[in-house]
Amino acid sequence: MLASLVVFLPLVGAALAGLFGRSLGDRGSQWVTCVLVGTSALLSIGVFFDVAIHGNAYTVELFTWIDSGAFEVSFALRIDTLTAVMLCVVTIVSSLVHIYSVGYMAEDKSIPRFMSYLSLFTFMMLMLVTADNFLQMFLGWEGVGLASYLLIGFWYDRPSANSAAIKAFLVNRVGDVGFALGIAGAFLLLGSAEFDTVFAAVPEHADTVVSVFGIEGHALTLICILLFIGAMGKSAQLGLHTWLPDAMEGPTPVSALIHAATMVTAGVFMICRFSPIFEYSPTALDVVTYVGAATAVFAATVGLTQNDIKRVIAYSTCSQLGYMFFAIGVSAYSAAMFHLMTHAFFKALLFLGAGAVIHAMHHEQDMRKMGGLWRKIPQTYVLMWIGSLALAGIGIPGAFVGFAGFYSKDLMLEAAFADGSFAGHLAFWLGVSAAFMTAFYSWRLLFMTFHGETRADPHTFEHAHEAPKVMLWPLYVLAVGAVFAGVLGYSYFVGDNREEFWGGSLLVLRDIIEEAHHVPFWVKALPVVVAVAGIGLAYVMYILKPDLPRLAAQTFRPLYLFSYRKWYFDELYDFIFVRPAILLGRGLWKDGDGKLIDGVGPDGFAAAVRYLAKRASALQSGYLYHYAFAMLIGVVAFATWYIVTAG
Repeated sequence: MLASLVVFLPLVGAALAGLFGRSLGDRGSQWVTCVLVGTSALLSIGVFFDVAIHGNAYTVELFTWIDSGAFEVSFALRIDTLTAVMLCVVTIVSSLVHIYSVGYMAEDKSIPRFMSYLSLFTFMMLMLVTADNFLQMFLGWEGVGLASYLLIGFWYDRPSANSAAIKAFLVNRVGDVGFALGIAGAFLLLGSAEFDTVFAAVPEHADTVVSVFGIEGHALTLICILLFIGAMGKSAQLGLHTWLPDAMEGPTPVSALIHAATMVTAGVFMICRFSPIFEYSPTALDVVTYVGAATAVFAATVGLTQNDIKRVIAYSTCSQLGYMFFAIGVSAYSAAMFHLMTHAFFKALLFLGAGAVIHAMHHEQDMRKMGGLWRKIPQTYVLMWIGSLALAGIGIPGAFVGFAGFYSKDLMLEAAFADGSFAGHLAFWLGVSAAFMTAFYSWRLLFMTFHGETRADPHTFEHAHEAPKVMLWPLYVLAVGAVFAGVLGYSYFVGDNREEFWGGSLLVLRDIIEEAHHVPFWVKALPVVVAVAGIGLAYVMYILKPDLPRLAAQTFRPLYLFSYRKWYFDELYDFIFVRPAILLGRGLWKDGDGKLIDGVGPDGFAAAVRYLAKRASALQSGYLYHYAFAMLIGVVAFATWYIVTAG
């Protein structure tokens, strides 16, 4: 019963605010959605303790969804530890975002619609994480895509927001094609859409080979790679990442919700849910490792040069997701989920903190037009420091004391090193380099925004002020999570109690976490050392010698532009896909549809009839001798016809 309420209360809130928003008004819509999502968050904590701590996993069957011949699928809620963790993360962060939105969106003209979209997004994510079969997960998967489209394009009067929403929708559809094909392949090979049945059948097909277009391949590897393509779209991995920074066109609460705990983590959750399949495909896991490691470095390099405060944090999200995926690739699923949980707190804190900065600066997002703000908004300044320290993974390895990211991020790197494979070692070193860049761009953001002489408009800077309490209270709650979530969750997620905690929700054929605990000390210390070095370099470049960034950009201009233009992925895709598609579409429209189909078909017939009618009308001249001549020709024609036929 509790699980059902956790899932469906946000849907009730979305329906009330969406359908009866005019009657409820702005304040009423805010109260309804905040209370219902907040209640869902409180109940999810109860579900977490019952299921994850006390080991009472269960499944709630609501009704028979599809019953066609021998194929039957129930609409059921699968409540195990993996689900319980996601329920807490999603509902807690979402409830804080709902409360924050009361202040941030106070002057918007469509508050009920916005609150309804937020709650709908939350419900769809909960539907995804509680799915008990492939079809139900796909429903939540597509629902999250729809809700993200609505939220990113919420300010539909802005062309940039419309373009960003369409881009996110289309790029995700590319990944979803792979996801759908993976689901179809799993059903054909394993004979069911129910997770329990599928997972039980996997060992029997561990060596099954299939032929596709005359090419033979490992069946489970093909299925896993297709499923991973779906995860790449939702979780913005390299190649299908281009929608993520543009999603910043939505309101800041949307950015926090999408980038912290919901949409972008769906891919990580999905592969962890399918660990019983992926564990039987080492090749697919290697692919996940390589893509995750490449994404971590790519996004970190791009974050070095961005000037929009939200885009810097967005690329940070992309990079951190890369960490989670290469952890999955070395079978450290629990470490990936641990980082997913800690990341939700400090990344939501950073996004909402950035929203407080934007609020103070009258919607200015360019860090080049900020500076010196720490005196104006000291509470936001301290909170942003906490989030950045957690993101950089600052802590003391020997004493095992640090911020939340220290516990989870370092363990993923240790697991990659402990894996011992080429892919694992590559991921480790790329992850370490990304850790250096993460610390650098995080403190670049802090120094450019809060320190030095202000570069803001004098009027804007003079009137900069702290955000209202309704926006600051959620930040304090998230700051507590950014500090303590790591130390509180370590023992259960990846420590001595991990086997009892996860139960049967994750399948691991090799206990890489145990091996990660015994790596050399330098492996544990190196990520912290490079993070401190990154902070130091940012201090030198943006505080001690503020002319250095400009000189570096001029000296290494090709590298600077390569980073600033995001490795030219948008330009590349525009050249390879967009322009040819436009040319093809215009050709089919103008030549194929216009000239051929319409020209020969409807337009052609109409033109012929019009021509004949015009020629016939020319006979009606009004002159008597014309008509007499026509009659004479008629008589001659009849006489000729008679003579010919009579003969």
